[in-house]
Amino acid sequence: MIKFVRFDAGEGPVYGVLEGDVVTEIEGSIFENWAKGKNKYLLKEVKLLSPCEPTKIVCVGTNYREVVMKKGESLPEEPVIFLKPSTSVIGPEGKIVIPEGANEVNFEAELAVVIKKKAKDISHEEATEYILGYTCGNDITAKDFMEKGKPWTKAKCFDTFMPIGPCITAGIDGKNLGIRMYHNGNLVQNSNTSDMIFNVPQLISYISKIMTLNPGDVISTGTPPGKGVLKPGDVVEVEIENIGRLRNYAY
Repeated sequence: MIKFVRFDAGEGPVYGVLEGDVVTEIEGSIFENWAKGKNKYLLKEVKLLSPCEPTKIVCVGTNYREVVMKKGESLPEEPVIFLKPSTSVIGPEGKIVIPEGANEVNFEAELAVVIKKKAKDISHEEATEYILGYTCGNDITAKDFMEKGKPWTKAKCFDTFMPIGPCITAGIDGKNLGIRMYHNGNLVQNSNTSDMIFNVPQLISYISKIMTLNPGDVISTGTPPGKGVLKPGDVVEVEIENIGRLRNYAY
């Protein structure tokens, strides 16, 4: 298991490996060949940034069985997907800006997959070869605008509406990870990725047959029950087993 981070120690963004509370800068690319460099920092001495810079974020809706059961609906026959722009991405400790006129802004804990290499028209069986690792995601939605801005683009795509981080964990399986959301310290979502309707390899294959996935692109795989409303001053934390905790603040 390797934890990649993107950070700033005062001289601009670089990539590193997190081991305990020590960050070691790396040489090369996390997407190809890399090696540990000489520069080491204590975690408290650096600013963690979003762990990658995706060209796009592909989000998946209605992908937990419990969500569908609570709605009394049938399981979807294929994934429901939508896009978020790169400008929606923020990293750990970043501020989520609540848009003017939005009274119901939802937060959603999600397992996010980071793509390792260019993927187009790949099979379900090949999909794991294209995974760099996993990170925490928080799909922010301005519900007020769902009807006004169909099909969801206005509600989903504001700047700061896709926090990801704190790291990318490579070498783990995304099929059976505990996933939780804390809202002002209160546990409001508590589930497991084993409840997904479409698993990660299925999602990668499906999406790659629609659009090319580039290195660093992110697939946010849907949220379990329990999403809530975000107000200015609130703190939201996504916690996923073997990855860590992504904390952000509403502003």
